[in-house]
Amino acid sequence: MSIKKAAIFGCLLLTGCEEPLTLNSICESTPAMCRDLNTDSHCKEERADLIFSRYDEFKTPTEDNKYDLLKKLEKYDKCVSLAAQIEHIKLKEKTTSRVEGHLTAQKEMYRIYQETKETEHPGILYFHWSRQNDEHALTKLLKMEDSPRVKKDKEMQLFLATFYAKIDEDKTIDLLYNVLELNKAGEVPSPEVYTTLVSLFFKQHKYKHAYTFAKIAQLSGVEDIEMLPIKHELTSQGKDLTPLDELAQKTFDSVREGRFISPRGI
Repeated sequence: MSIKKAAIFGCLLLTGCEEPLTLNSICESTPAMCRDLNTDSHCKEERADLIFSRYDEFKTPTEDNKYDLLKKLEKYDKCVSLAAQIEHIKLKEKTTSRVEGHLTAQKEMYRIYQETKETEHPGILYFHWSRQNDEHALTKLLKMEDSPRVKKDKEMQLFLATFYAKIDEDKTIDLLYNVLELNKAGEVPSPEVYTTLVSLFFKQHKYKHAYTFAKIAQLSGVEDIEMLPIKHELTSQGKDLTPLDELAQKTFDSVREGRFISPRGI
């Protein structure tokens, strides 16, 4: 259940609560939030999340809300752009509305980029650098990397790991370990955390580490993990994989329960 839906449900359980905000109420009271998006059933969840986020940013245009809107726009755009390539045979207007949704997402992202050129928000700075090739934004973000706002945010730690992956492998590993430390009970880390750790450890010839995190990735549901080359390196050295399987299960449980501690002590 999304946060928005949970909030609405919680409101309904309380007496004296104002009429809950719904998709229909937003679209009726503020049609501009909805009418320029696709009108068919494609990308239904992404469209709903985007409408709530647009409404929040419209009512309270803080940088946190703009950052949330950027993420929702990008997610919606990715979905509706793919849907726009699927031509509806009988109803051409459905295909047209998907194209309109794509153009709306592009226009709205451009608006936010223009409005946040002088931002100090780490998430928006990352978007400016990674999507707009803004090196000045990257410089500002790197100056903030030791601030609590960045170090205690697992999303930002993963963003920084993406940057450092090509220039500082050990720092990248530290950042990814920190992402796992910041993971709360019940949350599932991004698959990119595990795939990057596996890749880096294999590159460094740390095959036990690579195997362990490859197994953790599999336990987490990640499918695109190449186990065979790692197994070959270990078995050719006569290594017993059973202790590594046990370590992987133990580590997976610690991440899932929100009690992972970095073996590097960061």
